[in-house]
Amino acid sequence: MTSNQVNTTPFSANGKEYRPPAAPVVVICMDGSADEYLDATMAVDRMPNLKKMAAQGFRGMVRGALPSFTNVNNSSIVTGVSPAVHGICGNFFYDADKDEEVMMNAAKYLRADTLLAAAARAGRKVAVVTAKEKLRDILSHQLDGSIAFSAEKANQTTIEKHGIVDVEKLVGQRTPEIYSAEASLFVLRAGVALLQRGMADFLYLSLTDYMQHTYAPDTEASLAFYEAQDAEFGKMLDLGAVLGATADHGMNAKIKADGTPNVLFIETMLTEKFGAGFRVICPITDPYVKHHGALGSYVVVHVDDPSKVEPAKRWLSEQPGITEVYGRDAGCRILEQPADRSGDILVLSARDVVVGRTAAHHDLHALDGTLRSHGGRYEEMVPMVISHPLNPAYKRKAAGDPRNFDIFDFTVNGTH
Repeated sequence: MTSNQVNTTPFSANGKEYRPPAAPVVVICMDGSADEYLDATMAVDRMPNLKKMAAQGFRGMVRGALPSFTNVNNSSIVTGVSPAVHGICGNFFYDADKDEEVMMNAAKYLRADTLLAAAARAGRKVAVVTAKEKLRDILSHQLDGSIAFSAEKANQTTIEKHGIVDVEKLVGQRTPEIYSAEASLFVLRAGVALLQRGMADFLYLSLTDYMQHTYAPDTEASLAFYEAQDAEFGKMLDLGAVLGATADHGMNAKIKADGTPNVLFIETMLTEKFGAGFRVICPITDPYVKHHGALGSYVVVHVDDPSKVEPAKRWLSEQPGITEVYGRDAGCRILEQPADRSGDILVLSARDVVVGRTAAHHDLHALDGTLRSHGGRYEEMVPMVISHPLNPAYKRKAAGDPRNFDIFDFTVNGTH
């Protein structure tokens, strides 16, 4: 793909202007990739392309959006703004108006335009490829006519809905099992194929964190997985792409010394202490139960009796394993949450602790291995790697408090 084939028309989204380079742009969300995973794999020289990116371009740590969950951070990455603005505050929430607990995996919940749609309107050939189908609708918001599909449902694409058919033929691989390394590698291989064929020049590739939920950074399965990712990075770089990579959240073991899950069932605890009237929502809840059993390090609590809120907050803040407890107003301000979709109490837990609802609400037998999860403060800091050198203005930004949802800004505006 030559530079004169690439549209460089500027575009704006949510108050930020983007001036794209005359080259393909690829941004990758390496789901669940705590910096330890990159360190471990580069330490044994199995990510030469990422190592080259870090040496020639930029590598640093950036602050993600809280709660450190998939839907939240992917929505922030494609809008460039916090959850308080775009409205996606979890994978799952309690809709008080309808008195329903529902999945937050549809574009109707998004309150901000995406920069992907803005890029498409400006003439870029946009493609979105996700591992998980749950993200496709949100990320493809207003992307009429552009390519947007998931690896999970790659064999079900239509021109009308996804902007593409015969994805398996394009990639040269059958639709992968979602609980596998291949689900993420399929996304990257699809990105390479779209670049090679000139079908896209502005791509967002969002992986899945099954491997990080299942394997620690220094295991052979993890090292091989990151080595395979790196091979696809190299192909994109060879095709002339400006490449930016970050993560939606980190990952930590949430276990006791004996290896069993380290869980606090918050609704049970509050009911035993204060009586009935508490509804705990676990925003990590999604269809992928083998990942985490709907257990993460952040929950919100809806309280029927307002007089119980302050006593419950004080008591929770004193419990071992609980690190932060906020009321709605303070919590939404500090954690950048949409107040109308949050709870009366917001709770975060320690690095090695997950918070849940009741034992009956979580099937720990469904876990595929030990319990590794995310959602809280200890999975907030994530890596950001840019393939090309940053210009002086963005070097200064990188020295401040960059966010993972600045990744398009850095990749598009910071490299020329």
